[in-house]
Amino acid sequence: MQFAREQLGSDMILLNLVYTIGAVAVILVVLALGFIDTGLVRRKNVLDTWVQKIVAAVLAGGGTLVVGYGIWNWQFNQAFGLPHPLWQAIKDWWIGGQFQTHFGGMIDPRVLPEADLQQVFLVFFVTFSIGTLALIHTGAMERMKPAPLFTMAVIIGAVLSPLVAYFCWGPVGPLTNRGTHDFDGIFPLYIFAGTWVLVLSWRLRPRLGAFGPHRSGSTPAAHNVANVGIGVLLIMFALPFIALSSGFIIPGQGFFGISYTSSGWGIVLTNVFAAYVGGAISGAIIAYRRREPLWALLGPISGAVITGTMLDVGKPWYVLLIALLGPLVALATAALLRRLRIDEPKVVPLALGPGIVGALLCGFVAWGTKTGGYPGLRGAYALQHATITPWWQLAGIAVDVALAAIPCFLICLAFERTSGLRVTEEQELKGLDQTYWDVDNFGTEALDAAAPTNGASAEPDVVAPR
Repeated sequence: MQFAREQLGSDMILLNLVYTIGAVAVILVVLALGFIDTGLVRRKNVLDTWVQKIVAAVLAGGGTLVVGYGIWNWQFNQAFGLPHPLWQAIKDWWIGGQFQTHFGGMIDPRVLPEADLQQVFLVFFVTFSIGTLALIHTGAMERMKPAPLFTMAVIIGAVLSPLVAYFCWGPVGPLTNRGTHDFDGIFPLYIFAGTWVLVLSWRLRPRLGAFGPHRSGSTPAAHNVANVGIGVLLIMFALPFIALSSGFIIPGQGFFGISYTSSGWGIVLTNVFAAYVGGAISGAIIAYRRREPLWALLGPISGAVITGTMLDVGKPWYVLLIALLGPLVALATAALLRRLRIDEPKVVPLALGPGIVGALLCGFVAWGTKTGGYPGLRGAYALQHATITPWWQLAGIAVDVALAAIPCFLICLAFERTSGLRVTEEQELKGLDQTYWDVDNFGTEALDAAAPTNGASAEPDVVAPR
């Protein structure tokens, strides 16, 4: 191959391995979310929960693979002054484009430097869409029809998730090039998914018995909360690899955050574990005081979310202190949702609340840090010409929330007025395993037969955060 030596050197092979591990680690997070969901849904919905999550997540990743990645690359074409930058990016990077149909060693480095590495990063980006949809599904379990969920998955993967990343996660996007900063995908993953779930949960309405007794005695009682612990440990194992893949490695120059902030692997890794510690301490205190074990189990995750935007530019001592706030913000968010009678005790409290607060705090603690731009460019796209500020963080949050809330609301309305968004009351009481798969997955019929007739539920007490 004419260009193989330049495109496929030993440095590139090692970097390919880094991003490959990061991509696989995101799939591990999807597995973890499946364990968490298995622990918190009712027995009669466990199988369908796994089916919906896997299918929806892969559809979202497919949308990014087929066309969405070109939307994210739009920013680079703009920075380098290419004509028709969006069209050219999609033309080059859709699944039939030249950059997805040629081996890296066959591509002229003057056209696409580090082609093989960029193809691997495409897969890493695909898994981000997979993770986003898996998180969104967690907030819509036990009552959503599959057709609207799968439709949302395709639209999110093909357009919306890459569009949020174009604005808020990258070095030369319209917002990041001016100072909006994100490191670990808090904007395109947690804030986007949390906003989407907030609107979706509002339109779906609460599960039967969520905020008061239902005539059937049904309550959304958790199946096995201990499974949440398995999921949390899997996420804690995966997140460091994802974080170390959320940036640029330039041989001989070092490691940079995804918006070209100066950073280093050692600090990033230390910050991740400082975030775990802070979230775990605060979560454990809340859990024991309220006798609600989920706060202890999910505390490290809320710590990682609230600090995710600053893991590349923060210092471990204040990352730990800010992580202490993660469970507190999640607790306050959950209380607000209960007051609004929105049945969503997981994704919105853990992703949206801490994600927004952490993004704003990053604007203050990292105020003035150099960011944005691209090596070798000058003027409006010069390397590190911008600085992190609170107002650009706020701008990123506003754009992110709008790009999630408005499309979600419109899609929900479309299905509400046609085929329906939510399963029927009869189907919810029967269970989605039997409704869709004719499977009595955990002996639900026997459990239901033994259920009290006085309106109480035979399932374990609800232990979701109050």
